[in-house]
Amino acid sequence: MSAGRGDTRTEAGAGAAGGGGAAAGPSASTGAGTGTGTTSELPSAAELEEQAERLVLPRFGHDEAWRLGCLLVDLARARNAPVAIDIRRGAQQLFHCALTGSSADNDDWIARKRRVAERYGEASLLVGARFRAKGRSFEESSRLDPAHYAAHGGAVPVVVEGAGMVAVATVSGLPQAEDHALVAEALEALRAEL
Repeated sequence: MSAGRGDTRTEAGAGAAGGGGAAAGPSASTGAGTGTGTTSELPSAAELEEQAERLVLPRFGHDEAWRLGCLLVDLARARNAPVAIDIRRGAQQLFHCALTGSSADNDDWIARKRRVAERYGEASLLVGARFRAKGRSFEESSRLDPAHYAAHGGAVPVVVEGAGMVAVATVSGLPQAEDHALVAEALEALRAEL
């Protein structure tokens, strides 16, 4: 699947992402005027690492997964964001919601980004940032099938103090930096509640 290739493409305009179903083909545009998601707009690996340290939770179970999912839905609805939201712990799906404007393509992006976060134990945007910092693309250098793995922003590990990564929360439907930011914002809100 070549639709997710390239550092300047966003999920909303990368064809397979189906940013609300508006985009088609491997265009670098984002459709729906959602921004370009170019490399210059993406946070650095250092910024993402620092953010990850702040997002550690004291606990995370089924109730917290439900609350995180609801926070994500509320944030997305407040922005009229056409996203799909997924929270998984291993093979178990703890939460899933597809908001108006999202499509089945977003579920495919969720799976591809989640696999990156699970494999590397870090946010999919951070994994992509590390490859970009070395002047390489994830798709060409990781040796992983891009039909199954996408180092685009939006999949963020749920990390519990003393336990490590226990789940992955993923959003798909916006440019990659916005997908990531939405999950990070919801995790910070959840952490403040716990």
